[in-house]
Amino acid sequence: MKILKKVLRGFLLLLAALIFLMLIPRIWSAMNPKQAPMGYYFYPQTVAAIFTGLESLINKTPDIPENVEAFKNVEYKNINGRSLQMDFYRPKEMTKPAPLLVFIHGGGWRGGDRADYLVYLTHFAKLGYVTATVSYRFLKEAPYPACVNDIMDAVHFIFQNGEKYNYDPDRICLIGGSAGSHLAMLAAYGWKKQLSPSDTMRQGVEKHKIKAVVEIYGPTDFTTEYARNHPTITGFMAHSYQDAPQLYIEASPITYVTKESPPTLILHGTRDMLVPISQAESLKHKMDSLGVMNVYCPVPGWPHTMDIVQRVNNYTKRVMGDFFGKFVK
Repeated sequence: MKILKKVLRGFLLLLAALIFLMLIPRIWSAMNPKQAPMGYYFYPQTVAAIFTGLESLINKTPDIPENVEAFKNVEYKNINGRSLQMDFYRPKEMTKPAPLLVFIHGGGWRGGDRADYLVYLTHFAKLGYVTATVSYRFLKEAPYPACVNDIMDAVHFIFQNGEKYNYDPDRICLIGGSAGSHLAMLAAYGWKKQLSPSDTMRQGVEKHKIKAVVEIYGPTDFTTEYARNHPTITGFMAHSYQDAPQLYIEASPITYVTKESPPTLILHGTRDMLVPISQAESLKHKMDSLGVMNVYCPVPGWPHTMDIVQRVNNYTKRVMGDFFGKFVK
């Protein structure tokens, strides 16, 4: 009986310790509401926090606010019968053109949906911005650079249609998560790929420029040892680094960062095991060395796709709102 009591007491003490450890991030964040929300550092803990209800997930299909109208399935490009489209959301009562926030979804260049960021699209449209979300070709249709061409063409379309959807083409911010962040950065920083004969939409010099960028846990440099050997990257590139090193340089957003690059907000979880935070740190280091305005927000203890957790999503919306107010609005 005494042994059983000792085992039970030990079990209860261990359980209490585990519960306390699980509560530490919430307690710390409650005591530091202006700081980035603390995460759990270990992926199993993050999963456990969600499974037990300690953390809630976002609603990925929120209702469209009453003061917001949607323009869906707007074709920006048709390639060999494949219609590529975007959706716009804007306040119903608009007296003058507003800034445009363009969201580009992730999915490893293999999947995802332009509605994935509806939680952001509706939130910022309700606050007075015009928002948009873009579809692009996936890897199963064509490897790099097909989707980059698509996003470049989408940006060209956006530059040309401000009057139709009542936004200011000189106040556009590109926002992306993961693979979408990679595409957003390439488009904003000036992807230098030579035009192919089929890329007629972008010929000529654009008179508008991207005003700002939000980079959320995206890959910035394909030439690191980790990136050039990762199957997601090598599958996307359809060539090994050994066979085509220049292609990996060309596909890296960090390649195109110059003194003229737009202000960039960088959001990245410190425990991201898919896209290491070193990718974000490298981007910040290069921007700092060139004097490019950037806001770096490492989010402690969170993994990839951290903003599907409501507490993190609230933080990212707040930080993005501050950034938009300073550099776009």
